[in-house]
Amino acid sequence: MTPGLIAIVGFLTVCPVVMLILGSFSGELGAFGTFTLDKYVQAYTDPAFAEILVSTVIFTLGSALVATGLALFLAYLNTRTNIPGKFMFGIISLIPMMVPHILFAVSWVLLLNPSNGMINLFLRQVLGWEEAALNIYTLKGMILVEGLLDLPIAYLVIAPAMAAFDVSLEESSRVSGASNWRTLYRVTLPVLRPAILAAMTLVIVRSLASFAVPSVIGMPGQIYVLATHIYRIIATGYATDYGMAAAVGMSALAASITLIVLYRRLTREGEKYVTVSSRGYRPSVIDLKGARYPLFGIVALISFVLIVLPVIVLFYTSLVPYVMTPSAKAFAMMSWRHWLAVLKDPVSLLALKNSLYLGIGGATLGIILSFFVAYVIVKVRTKASGFLESLSFLSFSFPGIVVGIGFMWFFVQTPLYSTIWALLIGYIATYLPYGLRPLTSAFVQIHGNLEESSRVCGGGPLYTMRRIVLPLLVPGIVSGWILMATMFVRELSLSVVLSRPGTEVLAVQILRFAEDGLWGRLSALGILMIFISTALVVIASLVGKKLTKTNP
Repeated sequence: MTPGLIAIVGFLTVCPVVMLILGSFSGELGAFGTFTLDKYVQAYTDPAFAEILVSTVIFTLGSALVATGLALFLAYLNTRTNIPGKFMFGIISLIPMMVPHILFAVSWVLLLNPSNGMINLFLRQVLGWEEAALNIYTLKGMILVEGLLDLPIAYLVIAPAMAAFDVSLEESSRVSGASNWRTLYRVTLPVLRPAILAAMTLVIVRSLASFAVPSVIGMPGQIYVLATHIYRIIATGYATDYGMAAAVGMSALAASITLIVLYRRLTREGEKYVTVSSRGYRPSVIDLKGARYPLFGIVALISFVLIVLPVIVLFYTSLVPYVMTPSAKAFAMMSWRHWLAVLKDPVSLLALKNSLYLGIGGATLGIILSFFVAYVIVKVRTKASGFLESLSFLSFSFPGIVVGIGFMWFFVQTPLYSTIWALLIGYIATYLPYGLRPLTSAFVQIHGNLEESSRVCGGGPLYTMRRIVLPLLVPGIVSGWILMATMFVRELSLSVVLSRPGTEVLAVQILRFAEDGLWGRLSALGILMIFISTALVVIASLVGKKLTKTNP
């Protein structure tokens, strides 16, 4: 079984990289006969490329600083203080992942675009300002939105490290006369340095792969990063150039892989900073006194901005005839016209159908593959299983649009080109780690004695798997399926490369509406996307609970 899984996973993860390399040395899509360096010369001698690299560096570093800074602030409040409403921290760390990034970016455009953003319109009408006070189409706007989107990722890295911190170190500092601020600066932060750097590195990787924010906010403002530069090469103009796109993609791929290697080294280094070693460990709590409720207000505001605001803005925009500030006139003009237009639009209905197919069917196939791969990784401890593990998590470091370019060079040689199957394979290849992570954790919790006892009693391998292993894996299977399904429904960066007429998906159709300025239809379709993602999560959770009860 292990060689077969290595072949499958190897194809999914290595194939796009190999084809990307071959494509970067080829003249045109599908032509591998003549190898040339012309595409590299053309790509890297472009006078605009230096500015694109600078914008990419500023965008990724700025997003990492915003996300990590907020995550550190929230993690400290959650684990070290007596701030009320700590349930909100769990919401902040999980729920925002359910809102597709493109919809989050669009909601900020609807609020802050300089021409008809709701906040700018309000400031003009109330304060009489002639010019737009705020402009989201800037590098600062991109950094703010991407930083907020990546906040949950940084929080999930920093919060566990903060919770496992031995407070006796801080207490010793205070006994020596240091204030809370000095203790935080001289003791807490240095010990947490590996976790902080790991969170920053991971956010840089995700922002480097980000396409939603750079496309929705950056491109209208003529600000390009590597992802949108690649998109511009293959999707705009009279002639696409996949060879040049592959050459540019190699730099993004190299940077991403380097950062992932750095991230893994930082997480391993974090073990040197372990400070909790006794079973009597109890975290200390700092009394915020009068600052409790003001800080709670800040956390509530962050929760509102991350979770509630995008949905409210989108739903409101889907009901009004055009973007306008909330008023009695606006409420009087509300109707379902945009919803009806979307539901009658054949392309939107096809995108809805394709996304449902990919979300349900693709996640099911992905979790089946993840199940067998996780079993080999955890239960079959050989060099081959270790190699399989490395292959399986390799795709996590690949930017989606770059993977799409690599797969495009492969699919054009096969009947899979321009079919829904191309998207399905690309999705599973990109998001396989999301199914593997909860399943490997679940397999680790199942002791080998349970399987051995079943075999001693005469149970065969299939019987043992069906009656012993699978019931215990239900929570991990459900978690992995939910992660993969929601990622498949919201996927954009890979889809813009592989999607063709007839294989449109929701995220691509929403991007088209944004490019055409059809904000009402976009908002209606976006609410449908959020509803589908939420429904998939709820249904999967209910099925998981039912299976758990029937298999105690």
